[in-house]
Amino acid sequence: MNVRRLIPTTAVAGAVVLGLTALSACSTSDAADGGDGDKLKVTASFYPMQFLTERIGGEHVSVTSLTKPGVEPHDLELTPRQIGSISESDYVLYLKGIQPAVDDAILQSGVKNTVDAATLTTLENHGSEVSGHGHEGDEHGHEGEEAHEEHSEGDGHNHGEEGGADPHIWLDPVKYAEVAKGVGKSLEKADPDHAADYKKNTDALVAELGELNTAYKTGLKNTSTKTFITTHSAFGYLAERYGLTQQGIAGIDPEAEPSPARIQEIHTIAEKEKATTVFFETLASDKTATTLAKDTGLKTGVLDPLEGITDKSQGADYIEVMESNLAALQKALGAK
Repeated sequence: MNVRRLIPTTAVAGAVVLGLTALSACSTSDAADGGDGDKLKVTASFYPMQFLTERIGGEHVSVTSLTKPGVEPHDLELTPRQIGSISESDYVLYLKGIQPAVDDAILQSGVKNTVDAATLTTLENHGSEVSGHGHEGDEHGHEGEEAHEEHSEGDGHNHGEEGGADPHIWLDPVKYAEVAKGVGKSLEKADPDHAADYKKNTDALVAELGELNTAYKTGLKNTSTKTFITTHSAFGYLAERYGLTQQGIAGIDPEAEPSPARIQEIHTIAEKEKATTVFFETLASDKTATTLAKDTGLKTGVLDPLEGITDKSQGADYIEVMESNLAALQKALGAK
């Protein structure tokens, strides 16, 4: 797991764009000769980036995602053909730190219009245990911090470790809307002829994400408990936005076996905080969640980190799956 460390997101897209203009002229003209007519050839690194470019680009873009449905994005290895297709793109949208293989390929691609979504909002450090009370007056809980330190070693993308930021910004509709605005602006620059349409589509998506945020805010305002337990510590931003506490079982690997000490600790937390449910995700086995639930007398449920959409997803797109996540959280937290 340690191979897939999150790279700090400081020297980001600016440097990439500055250093990689040399090949852009030929890559753009190559793209124009492709089979997509006048459409902008867009490469997205994985589903949350694909959703943004498809919704904002609309009929003017042809989007290819590097991560196929059902593939766990963190483990993605690129084929030579995929690496070649990045170089032929007119526009690339990715999220630095989630997929090291993609980061490397994009760095070498020479595409002029390369956008790192992490530069379009603010990233934060989150441990496996994250709490907050909205963004007006953030308070971070520190219970279980020793346990977090104890099991953060195997953490695939550095949640809460020194110098590492949590990349799961798309699970907070407010942050995702900030990214959407930046993507809209960058598409307007990359393809000025269709700027008005990109702006209109961006505004429509931002409004939809605003409605989603309102639904979460009102739907999670009054609950019996604020604590939820998950096998994948992906929901730090969501927890912080809506005043909840995420308790991750064993760091970032959703299939990692929790230690007996951590199982006991989760059991204690669940009793104290009146947590009812252990959540697992769609793209990973439910073994850990089932074991823990059996050992602690908790229920299991699905909370989807939306890293890919498959036929098992609780919805056809980002908005629908986020609505399903809200319903699952309301049930688990005892929403009134």
